[in-house]
Amino acid sequence: MGTAPADRIPCGVSKPSRQHDNARQSPAYPAPVERLLIELTKLPGIGRRSAERLAFHVLKGDKQAATQLARAIVDVKSAIGHCSVCSNLTEHDPCPICDSDKRDRSKVLVVEQPKDLIAIEQTAMYRGLYHVLLGRISPLDGIGPEHLTAGDLLARIDNPAKNAGGVRVEEVILGMNPTVEGDGTALYLMGELQSRGVNVTRLARGLPSGWSMELASKAVLADAIEGRQQIR
Repeated sequence: MGTAPADRIPCGVSKPSRQHDNARQSPAYPAPVERLLIELTKLPGIGRRSAERLAFHVLKGDKQAATQLARAIVDVKSAIGHCSVCSNLTEHDPCPICDSDKRDRSKVLVVEQPKDLIAIEQTAMYRGLYHVLLGRISPLDGIGPEHLTAGDLLARIDNPAKNAGGVRVEEVILGMNPTVEGDGTALYLMGELQSRGVNVTRLARGLPSGWSMELASKAVLADAIEGRQQIR
């Protein structure tokens, strides 16, 4: 009777994979580094590889730079909050925009996120107030109106005392992003606002300056046709 080959595995016992052996033999990161990697991967758009690059950048730098980064993160969480009027990020409540008597407090432009507000402010073309929803309605993600600051917006319409300077809101401008979720959020707000007798408008959409017609999507072209203006 011949002898069984040395590498033969008894029936019912699986042979360890080469990948498993390599993983078991590969050195693990020290615990503090691994904790840093885990926390970095929780950030949006940061995968394991990106987290490793960031972690090694911190490790190669001096201790003072790492301390300044950590202090900046702690400070931004302790010093920054949301404006009680518009929900924008602010260091002081109310925020400088709501607190300014040079703004038209009868107009409120509704945006999804603080970064949208900043983009509009950089144009210096709008002098009214804002309301930041801190998101958008997305049924697939389980996000409804109750998860946004939509209720605070409606309260500003119903009760002028909740608006900056106690001024009654006469116009609400819907400035959500032109996406399925953004349009759905705008439709919800439009239904709520129109029943309150306030003038509801939305930001114009169309072909961006410098774009080629062939690069525009059907939705952009449709908005451009719908929002066409008379030439003066």
